[in-house]
Amino acid sequence: MLDVKTRVLDNYVGGRWTPALAPAELLDVVNPATGAAIAQVPLSGAADVNAAVEAARAALPKWRAVSTIARAQRLFELRERLAARAEDLARAVTTEMGKTIGDARAEVARMIEMVECACAVPTTMQGRILEDVSRNIDAETIRQPVGVCAAIVPFNFPAMVPFWFLPFAIACGNTFVLKPSEQVPMTQQIAFEELDALGLPPGVVNLVNGGREVVESLLDHPGVDAISFVGSAPVAKLVYERAARAGKRVQALGGAKNHIVVMPDAVIDRTVEGIIGSAFGAAGQRCMAGSVVVTVGEAHERLIGPLTEATRALHVGDGMRDGSDVGPVISCSARDRIAGWIERGVDGGARALVDGRAAAGELDPAGAFLGATILDEVTPEMEIAREEVFGPVLTLIRAASLDDAIEIVNSSAYGNGSSIFTESGAAARRFRHEVQVGMIGVNIGVAAPVAFFPFSGWKDSFFGDLHAHGPDAVEFFTRKKTITSRWFSSGQGSGSYFVEPAGATGQ
Repeated sequence: MLDVKTRVLDNYVGGRWTPALAPAELLDVVNPATGAAIAQVPLSGAADVNAAVEAARAALPKWRAVSTIARAQRLFELRERLAARAEDLARAVTTEMGKTIGDARAEVARMIEMVECACAVPTTMQGRILEDVSRNIDAETIRQPVGVCAAIVPFNFPAMVPFWFLPFAIACGNTFVLKPSEQVPMTQQIAFEELDALGLPPGVVNLVNGGREVVESLLDHPGVDAISFVGSAPVAKLVYERAARAGKRVQALGGAKNHIVVMPDAVIDRTVEGIIGSAFGAAGQRCMAGSVVVTVGEAHERLIGPLTEATRALHVGDGMRDGSDVGPVISCSARDRIAGWIERGVDGGARALVDGRAAAGELDPAGAFLGATILDEVTPEMEIAREEVFGPVLTLIRAASLDDAIEIVNSSAYGNGSSIFTESGAAARRFRHEVQVGMIGVNIGVAAPVAFFPFSGWKDSFFGDLHAHGPDAVEFFTRKKTITSRWFSSGQGSGSYFVEPAGATGQ
């Protein structure tokens, strides 16, 4: 079970748990449902990053020399270890992040799914070969590790998002440094306990707790070859630019403003279920949350009553308690920021059909609680319709036609995901063809792909060209090397070779 005694968390460097060398300060890790401190996390510094990177660099030759099949076998073992600790991991997620225990269990299942996908590396890392590109000359492309890889991850998925990167990176023969969010560092302490039990060469995986100094040190460190980042769009852009200037390979996943289009022929009860789960699951704190519903024509009148009723029925409370549908947001400051968005939306002309601020007032003020909120009569020009709120706030926009709805979706600066609810194959096909986002849901509220497909955001939701997990993960964590070869002593005798004219190899 999770040890909730207040303790100072360690880093994991070079195969052992170690205190931060000279932390700038210790931050409380707070349970957002109670306001109670459950641990302290050190804000490590550049020296800690350097120690982790040096350990990773030193481990790289030995780990790269381990066969691909043997690396996959280690991941099979990791999968079993994480499955055995699944409930501990889920409870850690709920305790430090706040989402309901059901949501947390689903997150841990997706975390384990990432490891399962990475176990396929003997197949997914295969190269290509073509015999006789010219007479008796063969060409082949192989994949080799990039080197030392690092990931900087957010608070909203403490278990899953780090594993968008870690298992794929080490499966491909890289070594790895993880910087978890300083708001939710405890879940990865459990994950690294299981990684430590694998007996990997010291330095293959490393964990450095901290804040901005750790992030900047990883971005600038000459020993880091690749950076993976998940966070807000403005920070993702800065990370992409700074790491690229330092000559690193970068994938930087940013924020979102995801739209759900509801057509007049939508199956309303299933549509309401999809919207509720998308908008208010994890208290709206996910980059795939459907935060804008665009109703087409008469769909608005069909949807509004059942959606409002279902939203009012949601129970706000501690995510550990049975019956809680919406847990707290990550912190009281986040709660107040989101409440400010609701106020600005109403002041700007929106109408609050359901106001989650009232629900929050009935709960312990030490908890970061905010109820599900629906704002109607929103227009695409309003700030609440354009900017990422990252909380349980759903806005409703009316559109006269599918054309108008697609235009509303495409006018967003973001391009993470979008869904359509309809029984029309023609409408669904047109939507998926014309909408400018990277992930599409058809009668699916949260269009996040499984591990075997890439998390393929567009526009300001992603900076880079190779996405997280799926086949893109192997592309990102490997470099291609092409070999052209010819042999003169095969035993066939020199007379068996045809001598090509000069330049016949294409050089």
